[in-house]
Amino acid sequence: MKFAEHLGAHITPEWRKQYIQYEAMKELLYEAQEQAPSAEVTDQSTIQRFFARFDEKFFQFCDKELAKINTFFLEKLSEANRLRNRRRQSMYGIFKDKESKEAHNTRKLHDLKLAFSEFYLSLILLQNYQTLNFTGFRKILKKHDKLMQTNHGAEWRLAQVEPAPFYTNKEVDHLIKDVEQCVTSELEGGDRSKAMKRLRVPPLGDQQHPWTNFKTGFCLGMFLVMVVVIILSANFLRHSSDWQPALRMYRGMFLVIFDLFLLGVNTYGWRSSGVNHVLIFEIDPRNHLSHTELMELASFLAVLWAGSVLSYLYIFYYRARMWLLRILFRIFTAPFHHVGFADFWLADQLNSLVSVMLDFEYLVCYYAFEVDWLPGPA
Repeated sequence: MKFAEHLGAHITPEWRKQYIQYEAMKELLYEAQEQAPSAEVTDQSTIQRFFARFDEKFFQFCDKELAKINTFFLEKLSEANRLRNRRRQSMYGIFKDKESKEAHNTRKLHDLKLAFSEFYLSLILLQNYQTLNFTGFRKILKKHDKLMQTNHGAEWRLAQVEPAPFYTNKEVDHLIKDVEQCVTSELEGGDRSKAMKRLRVPPLGDQQHPWTNFKTGFCLGMFLVMVVVIILSANFLRHSSDWQPALRMYRGMFLVIFDLFLLGVNTYGWRSSGVNHVLIFEIDPRNHLSHTELMELASFLAVLWAGSVLSYLYIFYYRARMWLLRILFRIFTAPFHHVGFADFWLADQLNSLVSVMLDFEYLVCYYAFEVDWLPGPA
C-alpha cells in the first residue's frame, strides 16, 4: 500500500488538517520536476538556480508543516496530562467514599472504567499521530532527494525533524504505560489480561475467528439450498394465482437482509483498500461488527426468512402443520365452541408438559429481570 493511502486510512478525522500535507508536498515535487529546464538547452547554472529556488520554497513549506504539527502535538499532550490528573482524582474520590453509597459508587466505578478506556484510546491516537507524521516527513524528504538528485532532504530531516518535540517527546508512551498500570492495579484488581482486554484497541485488519467464518458459510449454504427449494416449489406445485400480496409482504424484509449483507461486503472492501471506516464513522474501535459478523447476521436472518416462506408452501408436511395450528386454536378458544376428541387429547398432552412450560417461563423471566446486562464492576 502506498503511504498516501496508508495515511488517509489511519488519520483521525477530527485532526485531518493537523497532519502533514503529504499529497500537496508530493505534488510540489512532481511540478518542479516537470517545470525544470532541460539540460540540453539550458546551462547548468540556470538549472541550479531553479532547483535552489524550489528548495527554498519546498523547505519553507516543510517548516510550516513542522511548526503546525509540533504546536498541535504539544496542545494535545497538555490536554492529556490534564485528563490524566482528572481521572486520578475521580478514582481516588471513589475509593475514599467506598464504604458509603455502595450502589452509587458501583455506577461511578463503571463510568470511570469507561473514561479510562476513552482516555487510553486518545493516547493511542496521539501516539499514532506522532508515528504517521514522522513517517510522512521521512518518505517525502526521501522522495525529494531521489527526484532532485541531492541529499538536502536527508540533511533537513536530521537538522529539523529528528530533534522536533513531536518526535523526541516520549511522554505519550509514559502516559500509556501509566494508564495500563493504573487500570490493572486499581480498577481490575491486578488482573493485567482483564485490564488490557478493556483497554486494547484491535488493529483494523484483525483476523476473524474461524468459528464466525464457519457459521457464515453454513448459513449461506443453507439459504442457497432453501432458495432452490422455494424456486422449485413455486414452479412445480399448484398455488393460487393471487401471489402479489405474498410478494409484497416478503420482499421488504428480504431487501433489508440483502442490504445488511451488502453492508458486510462494503466493509470488507473498505478494509481491503485500507479505508478506516471505524474512525470515519466514529464507531467504537474495541466493540464493533466486522464484515464477517455482518454477513453472519445477514445469512442467519436470510435462513429465517426463507424458512418462513417455506412454512407457507405446501411442503414439509403442510397438512400436519395446519392440523396442529387448527387444534391449538380450538384449545385456546375452547369456551366458545364444542370440544372434540382431538382437542381434548392434545390439551391433555399439554397439561402433562406443565413443568416444561414453567421451566421455560423461569428461563425467560430470569434473563429478562434477574440478569444485569450492563458490565458490572471487577
